[in-house]
Amino acid sequence: MVFRRNIESVLKEWKQKKGHNPIVIKGVRQCGKTFSVKAFAEKNYKHVVYLDFHEHKEYKAFFAGVLDVDTLLMNIAAGMPDSVFEKGQTCLIFDEIQDCPAAKASLKFWKLDGRFDVICTGSLLGVNGYKTKEEQEEEEWTSIPVGYEDIVNMYPMDFEEWLWANGIRPMHIDYLKQCLETETPVNEAMHDRMRQLLLQYIIVGGMPKAVATFIETKHVGEVAKVQRAIIDDYKSDMLKYALPADKPRIRECFESIPRQLARENKKFSYSIVRANGRGRDYNGCLQWIEDAGIIRRCHNLEITELPLDGNSIEDAFKVYMADTGLFVSMLEDGTASSILQGNLHTYKGAIFENLLADIFGKMGRKLYYFHKDSGLELDFVIRYKDKCTPIECKAENGNAKSLRTVLNNSEKYHVDQAIKIGNYNIFRNGSVLSVPHYMAFLLREV
Repeated sequence: MVFRRNIESVLKEWKQKKGHNPIVIKGVRQCGKTFSVKAFAEKNYKHVVYLDFHEHKEYKAFFAGVLDVDTLLMNIAAGMPDSVFEKGQTCLIFDEIQDCPAAKASLKFWKLDGRFDVICTGSLLGVNGYKTKEEQEEEEWTSIPVGYEDIVNMYPMDFEEWLWANGIRPMHIDYLKQCLETETPVNEAMHDRMRQLLLQYIIVGGMPKAVATFIETKHVGEVAKVQRAIIDDYKSDMLKYALPADKPRIRECFESIPRQLARENKKFSYSIVRANGRGRDYNGCLQWIEDAGIIRRCHNLEITELPLDGNSIEDAFKVYMADTGLFVSMLEDGTASSILQGNLHTYKGAIFENLLADIFGKMGRKLYYFHKDSGLELDFVIRYKDKCTPIECKAENGNAKSLRTVLNNSEKYHVDQAIKIGNYNIFRNGSVLSVPHYMAFLLREV
């Protein structure tokens, strides 16, 4: 099943740019990088030369000596006789480039040569610091100077891509944008359809195989099998790529996430990972999971002021799964059905907060929240229309006491607008704009 992905427009823009660098598409495993890159190359080039360094370790030998382009072409052609190299008409794809550091180092030479375009994918580029001493030495030897590659992040399918996959057209999204801009309620038929798609997205998430399974079968049990297989693959990566001493701790951190989010105070606690757990023992392990693209941290803020990054607290954070469907698959059996029926109990807040973390994170936003020991807490804080804007996330309708406190004390908190996101249509009450969950992806920075 072929899905429309945002990365297509990124690649088109890259190809049209004169003198472009090789491009590296970086993202978590199984988010659709390889399929998207191959589809783009086959559509836009006469010849495609595809090297998968994960499946074919022998391809590393092509890059074992000098890295000038003519030598590399000779080596590749000898090992892959069907490959064709035609100036301006051939695209080379280096898949899972992190498994061949010399290939990554060669990007400088492909750029300087200029005859061929090079597109790379990398699933675990962020976790290189956790490799063995020998692998680190190889990467240091083959390091690539800055300026010879463009790195682009790719995520599992975001909510807009999910809408496209389910038949929602650009005119429908334009209509939603207009409703948001004019603060006009969405018509009932569209509102009901979007709410239904939102609940399904919470369960399915954006891993392309899970999305395809749902669209083909409409069976959440089959979707869960796909998701749990992906989770198992992630755990295998933790065992394969992490240093031996870190392997059990990385897995403990990962498996603690549902327990972390079930708590009233969702600040990440190492004592939840293991009794008497300490940050100095686990922080690097949590970083491994984040660098692999599996989770996102949401940092607490000292004050509700821009710039948010400058006011964040380094060691106070929540952790969310980067993909909502994978998070739901980690919960107990029957959770998917409960979501569709609106019967969520303990995990209600966690599920809808993780939904917003998914949507905002896939937009490229860094995540922030605001919590004080007095009990005041804002679920998220974003930059919106060039202002610091608190976000309250509600599974259903509900009070927003902390939001009112902040807005009623603007001289202290420097906030004069806020957004409530919940199970309702658009309406405004003074400085608070309430919008349905499914509109979160439209809350762009400008």
